[in-house]
Amino acid sequence: MGSYSGELIICILILISGSALWGIDRLVNSSMKDDNRGVGDIVDNTPHEYAWVIRLCINSLGYATILFPGCLIYKYVRHSKYLQRNGNGCIHKLVHKCFVGQGDGGLLDSPSFPAPSSGTIQRTYMQEAALLLYCFLGLQISYLTWGYLQEKIMTQEYTDAEGNTGHFRNSQFLVFINRILAFLMSGFYLLLKRQPRHTTPWYKYTFCSLSNILSSWFQYEALMYVSFPTQVLAKASKIIPVMIMGKIISRSKYEYYEYVTAILISIGMTFFMLGSREQHSDGATTASGIVLLGGYMVLDSFTSNWQNALFNEYSVTSVQMMCAVNMFSCMLTATSLLQQSSFSISLEFMVKYPHFIIDCLLISICSATGQLYIFFTISKFGAVTFVIIMTFRQGLSILLSCLMYHHHITILGVLGILLVFGAIFLRIYCNHRIRMIKRRKAQLSNVNI
Repeated sequence: MGSYSGELIICILILISGSALWGIDRLVNSSMKDDNRGVGDIVDNTPHEYAWVIRLCINSLGYATILFPGCLIYKYVRHSKYLQRNGNGCIHKLVHKCFVGQGDGGLLDSPSFPAPSSGTIQRTYMQEAALLLYCFLGLQISYLTWGYLQEKIMTQEYTDAEGNTGHFRNSQFLVFINRILAFLMSGFYLLLKRQPRHTTPWYKYTFCSLSNILSSWFQYEALMYVSFPTQVLAKASKIIPVMIMGKIISRSKYEYYEYVTAILISIGMTFFMLGSREQHSDGATTASGIVLLGGYMVLDSFTSNWQNALFNEYSVTSVQMMCAVNMFSCMLTATSLLQQSSFSISLEFMVKYPHFIIDCLLISICSATGQLYIFFTISKFGAVTFVIIMTFRQGLSILLSCLMYHHHITILGVLGILLVFGAIFLRIYCNHRIRMIKRRKAQLSNVNI
């Protein structure tokens, strides 16, 4: 019995804590029902300014059903020295992979391949430019299509065989189907193509997975509380908080030209976006909107920098990262959807409106493809370059909208375009010059030796 006491304690912690949180969530859900109409009633009766707080608490309770038992197990493993004991059972191996890493086979592991050493492969300037162009085009095509499909799903009316119409409003279900397809695609790829040994502790993926889910949710919610200029200022200046978060998480050091170009890109994107949209439809900016936008920027900046830190520390491949992050995202969103009874409602909508299934499949393919480019870009060029590409994508989507729907672009918008392109070329030039200077210094030091 003594040899199995650790496994027994872990199982008890999972059962008690998970069941308690599930019960609390069911109790909250049942208390919110009014004439069997569902959880949304209490949200509808809450003042609009604070309704997002209720929604956030409900979603967080669902995520806690997974995360809280994991935290308890982590505390127990650290204080009881559970992993220092010999154990060959499946629970011991699973706990070891979750909190220590150093995999010995499985979906994310392939022990016959050594981990790639960072910095050993030197790319030429043309190779660097070609690879950056490849990442740029992949991200633009994937996410421009994804954005079009997302707007289509959330705004259009679906019609069934009898002529009845309906709107789909559950954005968290869209997040889930995007994540589940990405997880299946990356997992299937890992089963077919052998990868370097996976050494990253699994629990470290939960941080960027949770921040990615919450940042998407904050972004959706903020649209109901802020005006268009405020959204522009927040999204266009996202490069700056990403650099700040990089210094906090990875102690990253940036050159002076990187700060200058980041500010220039932010100003240019702001000018372009403000100069290419009609302003009469702007809503009022509220305190809740500012809080939501702040949460979105912080969480989104954390996500890319945390992933970049994992790439640098553990030499994890982009497909391994994609598989692990989406695995935890599926677990978190599925648990929250089940507890809110949103899963069954969304599935009923899919059955009733078959065209919705096609749109869901297309948006999931675009999302999964885009995620491959996201992780690949971050692993090759870092979080800041990735955010610059995605910031440019926002401007490109507005430019396409202006061309397709004949919106007017002012002189301010044209100035913004020129400023952005100038800052990007300045960044590329300075990066190349500094790299050449460092290479010459290294050659001179070798000659002197």
